Amino acid sequence: MHKYRTHTCGELSAKHVGQTVRLSGWVHRRRDHGGVYFIDLRDHYGVTQILSSELDQQVAKLSKEKYADYCSLSFESVITVTGKVVARSADAVNPSLPTGEVEVVVEDLEIISRADVLPINVNADYNFPEDLRLKYRFLDLRRDKMHANIVLRNSVIYSLRRRMVEAGFMEFQTPILTASSPEGARDFLVPSRVHPGKFFALPQAPQQFKQLLMVSGFDRYFQIAPCFRDEDARADRAPGEFYQLDLEMSFVTQEDVFTTMEPVLEGVFREFTSKTVTKAPFPRITYADAMLKYGIDKPDLRNPIQISDATEIFRDSEFSIFKNAIVHGKVVRAIPAPATSEQPRSFFDKMIAFAQSELGAAGLAYITYDKDGVAKGPIAKFLSPEKQAELKSVAGLENGDSVFFTCDVELAAAKMAGKVRIKLGEDLGVIEQGVYKFCWIVDFPFYEFNEEDQKIDFSHNPFSMPQGGLEVLLAADTIEKQLAIKAFQYDIVCNGIELSSGAIRNHKPEIMYKAFEIAGYSNEEVDTRFGAMIRAFKFGAPPHGGFAPGIDRIVMLLADEPNIREVICFPLNQGAQDMLMGAPLPATDKQLKELNILLSPHAREELNKEK
Repeated sequence: MHKYRTHTCGELSAKHVGQTVRLSGWVHRRRDHGGVYFIDLRDHYGVTQILSSELDQQVAKLSKEKYADYCSLSFESVITVTGKVVARSADAVNPSLPTGEVEVVVEDLEIISRADVLPINVNADYNFPEDLRLKYRFLDLRRDKMHANIVLRNSVIYSLRRRMVEAGFMEFQTPILTASSPEGARDFLVPSRVHPGKFFALPQAPQQFKQLLMVSGFDRYFQIAPCFRDEDARADRAPGEFYQLDLEMSFVTQEDVFTTMEPVLEGVFREFTSKTVTKAPFPRITYADAMLKYGIDKPDLRNPIQISDATEIFRDSEFSIFKNAIVHGKVVRAIPAPATSEQPRSFFDKMIAFAQSELGAAGLAYITYDKDGVAKGPIAKFLSPEKQAELKSVAGLENGDSVFFTCDVELAAAKMAGKVRIKLGEDLGVIEQGVYKFCWIVDFPFYEFNEEDQKIDFSHNPFSMPQGGLEVLLAADTIEKQLAIKAFQYDIVCNGIELSSGAIRNHKPEIMYKAFEIAGYSNEEVDTRFGAMIRAFKFGAPPHGGFAPGIDRIVMLLADEPNIREVICFPLNQGAQDMLMGAPLPATDKQLKELNILLSPHAREELNKEK
């Protein structure tokens, strides 16, 4: 018989009755039923009930010392038991457990490891503080829910790998120590000991390397890639590091990328959920339409509310606040609130308070249409009957609906309307449940205006191909024309979560030089920062493109978790700290000397505060 186990704790069934078995695991629960002492023994695979009593101890010749140990075991102690499988009585069968028809009468016991008093419960789903859970993550991961999330993560990654290989992709690994690249977030820098004053950067993404693989003649690449970005935490974004299904394809158009990857994403979601999943082809929504209709470039299509443009309706109205704002270049967005005309005044007051406190708005105008279609509300009187009817048509309103308004410059009005739309969807309970709704967002602006630096900057990925190529860049001799350029850039979105950005890449040196020139980079800077790519493109580069769906976000959606840290084994907390290992830690003076690093007075002061 094996030293530790003949079976796992999730394996035994009625067919094993009468067999002598050996199990090892953790003490999950304990119950004393009048001299019969039950323990739920847990391992990675499941739970088996074991039991012993004074009578069992005598019959099985379990020593009094071992029986006393058995009755005094602390939660989460690790034990090995040997015993006979017996059938449970009909009224004791537990149908919720795969092993619920049987139990094991203990004949021998070995205590492998006694557990101290637990800082967090493992056998119950209590709401402990996140930092405490992360400090004792090895205990937290023993909890059923967390354990299942990590097992799901493994299964999803395996499924993705299998599907990618079946689609003709090959898996390669790209460097972790590399050069800094403008990917849109701060780099993590690694000082070089052998090159004083110089630094490696941890990759924000394997962007340049995967493009170079295409130039190297490989046709389809993928990897489950670690990425590192020094950015703040959010519910759907882990600080520090994350994993993505990174991929690239040669000789493809944007549509080729979509049609290749839609079956992969649809397939993996269908494999791990009973919910309805969008069938390929996924809807394609332009960036402009997304911002107009949903007020966000990652719309949750489960929310049926759509925003509309009401600028022209108010341009010649008697509502002077909107009318004057429109004269100065502002726009009006209308956000429907279905079946709310009979809501009490408090509903509208709460929406106004939300706009003021959460969005920084001066207020939130609204109009209601009662069951007879009569327009009412604070600003209804400023619109003629014809304008009221036009508004009802433009906003897609029915009798009994209301409509809220935002007014600002175009982007600000869109974003505010988008947040009002989300709030209404949640408060009115109109968000469709039990579905995963995918869509592609396409035709992103190639550039954006950086208000802080007062300059043109890349809006998405600097290595993307502008629509129109070199000709459109050469013709863009004003800021307005530059900001009007669109790119072959796209996002894949599911239920309001952006899973990935992607693009058809710029593979021509002359286009890259010009694109970076408009963003303020000289040719020399491009050669210095992206020398490998420029050199490679000068020796024959295929058209290529790809994207990189986030593994963590995919698993978060499938696990129905609102917080991404719930699907990562050992995440950093919201303050970008590793509570388990205590990182980041101060470097020793010896380490700093070896790396030729001298801490600033501010850094020294902060470290002294912690001592």
